[in-house]
Amino acid sequence: MKYYLIAGERSGDFHAANLMRALRQQDPTAEFRFWGGDQMQAIGGELVHHYQEMAIMGFWEAATSLLKFRGYLKEAQQDLLSWKPDVVILVDYAGFNMRIAKFAKVQGIKTFYYISPKIWAWNQGRVHQVKKVVDRMFVILPFEEEFYQGFDYKVDYIGNPTSDAVAEHPVSADFYQRNHLDPERPIIAVLPGSRKQEIEEMLFEMTAIIPPFLDYQFIVAGVDNLDANYYAHFERNNVRIIFDQTYDLLAHAKAALVTSGTATLETALFDVPQVVCYRTSAVSYAISKAVIKVKFISLVNLIAGREVVKELIQGEFNSRNLVTELKKITADEAFIARQKAGYAEIRAKLGQQRAAEKAAKLMVGYLKK
Repeated sequence: MKYYLIAGERSGDFHAANLMRALRQQDPTAEFRFWGGDQMQAIGGELVHHYQEMAIMGFWEAATSLLKFRGYLKEAQQDLLSWKPDVVILVDYAGFNMRIAKFAKVQGIKTFYYISPKIWAWNQGRVHQVKKVVDRMFVILPFEEEFYQGFDYKVDYIGNPTSDAVAEHPVSADFYQRNHLDPERPIIAVLPGSRKQEIEEMLFEMTAIIPPFLDYQFIVAGVDNLDANYYAHFERNNVRIIFDQTYDLLAHAKAALVTSGTATLETALFDVPQVVCYRTSAVSYAISKAVIKVKFISLVNLIAGREVVKELIQGEFNSRNLVTELKKITADEAFIARQKAGYAEIRAKLGQQRAAEKAAKLMVGYLKK
C-alpha cells in the first residue's frame, strides 16, 4: 500500500520514522512519500520537503508566514492528487495537517492522525472538525482518550512512543570520553529546542547563569539541522555544544534546563530534575494566553495533572529565577525527591506499550477492512 506522511517538526520526524519502520514490518509492500526529515529519509521513500523549511513557532510568526504556508499547502494538495495514496498519515503539526485532513476527506482519501493535535489545550471546539475529517485518531497521552470520549469520538490510545524510545535507549559507556568532557564535574543539560527561532529566544538566557554553578559543566544539546557555526558564539569555558546525542546527554545529566515540548517528557523519563523554560514574542504570548485552556505548558505537568516541575514562562524566564530554580534541582535533596516521585507517577501512567508497532498493526488492519 501507499502511505503519504506529513511531519512538520523534529520530534514528528522521529516518531514518524519509527511508525514507518513498523508499517513496513506489517506491510512489506509499503511505499512511502512524505514531508519530514532525516530520520524518515533513513527508512526510505520520497521526501517532498524537509520539516526545517516549514518550522514556525508562535501565533504571530505563523500569521506573518501566511503566504509561505499557503504555498506549501497547495503543493501538498496537488501532490496528494498526483500520487494517489491509500492513506495520508498526519503527525501532530495541527495548523497545516488539519487543512490537509479536510482536503483529503473531500477527495475521498483515507486519513489517519498519529499523535493528536493539542486541541485539548486551546480551541477545543475543533474536535468537531476532527470528527468530520479524520477517519482514525491515534493518541499517545492517557488523558487524550478521555478528552475525545467527552465529545463522543472513539480514538485509539496506543501508548507513548517517547516512553518506548527512552526505555530502549542503550546507555553509552564512553559518553564523557567521546565528547572530551570533564569526568569530575556533573553535567547540567541545556535543551533549547530544535528550531532556530526558539533557540534564539532561549539559549542566551539559559547560559547566562554560569557563575554560581562553576562546579558544573553546561552541555547544550545541539541539532544538526542547524549549522554548527550558529552555536559557536554560545560555546565558552563552561559551556559545550554536542550534536544529536540528547538521550546520551540526559542519561548522564544531574539536572536540566529544558524548553517546553517533547523534551520535557524525555527529561522526566530519564529521571533528570529539570526546570521548564518558554518564551515567545509578546504578541504570540498575548494571543496564546487568551486561547489556551490548560493550566500547564509542559507535558510532565499535564500528564501528572499537577505541578511536578517548575515552569518559567515569558517574563518569569529570567536569570534570577533560573538561578533560584536550578539551585533547587541540584542541591535541595527533598525537592529533588518530590520531583522524582512525580516522575515515577508519570512512568506508571504511560507504561510500555510499543506505540509505533501497535499503531502500525491497527492502521494496516483498518486499511485492509
